[in-house]
Amino acid sequence: MNLRSKVDGQPAYVLHSSPFRETSLIVEVFSRDFGRMALLARGARRPRSAIRGLLMGFQPLELSWAGKGEVLTLMKAEWQGGQPLLCGDALFCGYYLNELLMHLLPREDAHERLFMRYAEMLARLGADPSGKVREADLRSFEKALLQELGYGLTLTHDSLGGAIMPNDFYVYRMEQGPVRLEHAEAAGQAVIGQTLLDLEAEDFSDPRSRIESKQLMRTLMAHYLAGKELETRKIFRELQEL
Repeated sequence: MNLRSKVDGQPAYVLHSSPFRETSLIVEVFSRDFGRMALLARGARRPRSAIRGLLMGFQPLELSWAGKGEVLTLMKAEWQGGQPLLCGDALFCGYYLNELLMHLLPREDAHERLFMRYAEMLARLGADPSGKVREADLRSFEKALLQELGYGLTLTHDSLGGAIMPNDFYVYRMEQGPVRLEHAEAAGQAVIGQTLLDLEAEDFSDPRSRIESKQLMRTLMAHYLAGKELETRKIFRELQEL
């Protein structure tokens, strides 16, 4: 049971919102000092609501709330400005980030460093509609998210403590980290050592490292999502089939 009575002026972003009764919303937010929170925005669906147009995703807000329990009452919302609206592929990537946070972040668990990474990521998405740096940034964010949740990746040493060798092949196992293989054909999820080292350095300039890092992170995320399929991936797959 949450016994907090009131919080004022908390930096936050809206992750998701859903209708509640006829005129209100339940808003899931990612706040700097309190992590993911569920807030009741009373009357937010009314046409003349003062906060109706403020509770948008990917925009920096300053929120105040009060109450106790799992769902607190939103008292005030102010837009902090400076963030371009996301569109096209950038918007799609933003939704992907929000889904990860919604599914993996427990409520009321503060992650200030991750909050700052999220804000930086949104700034990059807004500033680069071409998408040239987007894939590398997504891998970096996924890695930072796992680190914050206590699932940090071992990328410089193998399961036996030996240094990762750039030209050797490895399979990443959750309980052990990178396990060296004698032959690449020994496992379908094998990656070359250079990919692990590049992922550690967050250097995705090499095409092979970029492709294998994406496959590896997708496998790891699927494991921690415990079988939940993200809507953004489902939609992307459907678009590819058109």
